[in-house]
Amino acid sequence: MILPFHTDADVDAAAPRIAAQLAAGRLLAYPTETVYGLGSFADATALDRLAQLKGRPAGKPFLLLIDGIAMLDAAGLSLSSYARVLAHEFWPGPLTLVLRGGEGKLPDRLRGPEGGIAVRWTSHRGVARLLRHLGQPLTSTSANLPGRQAAPGPEAIAQFFPDAVDAGDLLLLDGGVLGNVPPSTLVDCTGSAPRLVREGAIPRHELRHRAGSSAP
Repeated sequence: MILPFHTDADVDAAAPRIAAQLAAGRLLAYPTETVYGLGSFADATALDRLAQLKGRPAGKPFLLLIDGIAMLDAAGLSLSSYARVLAHEFWPGPLTLVLRGGEGKLPDRLRGPEGGIAVRWTSHRGVARLLRHLGQPLTSTSANLPGRQAAPGPEAIAQFFPDAVDAGDLLLLDGGVLGNVPPSTLVDCTGSAPRLVREGAIPRHELRHRAGSSAP
């Protein structure tokens, strides 16, 4: 099933159907400020389904999308002093920060080898509005198959994962076709200093220009 996801009214109309899909441990495909993502609620059953659908190797975690610092605090995640500067400068936006915390509130399946959990405050208006409806984060990974580019829209996602769509295990949100936008920039904030893991939509020079010594 494909649901329209262009306007605030589309999001509001789709929210109950999306909430039911996610509460059942099923999956969602949705637009973001960078590429289309696949996601779920952050529980073990849904994460297993997401890893199986994506062909994700064991030990490679998914990130979380949030809408605001209150949602970050509720998940038990913490911002170090330099991470707080980066968040202030670039959130909401295409910057993903790997943060410490979340013990007892988030599955360890979300943790990377450094022990942190990757989080982004999304700047996509529709997804942010959806997160406010849901009241909790969404997991996120690019909507592609291993070795393939992310699908630019819902029709391409349906071609990647036809069995999951036909079975109702994957619900598609149509936010239009996205351009060739790089993925989010990823910064590890679990150590004493920030470390650039992936240079994406925000280049290193912009991080340093706006965040100074708090940037990697």
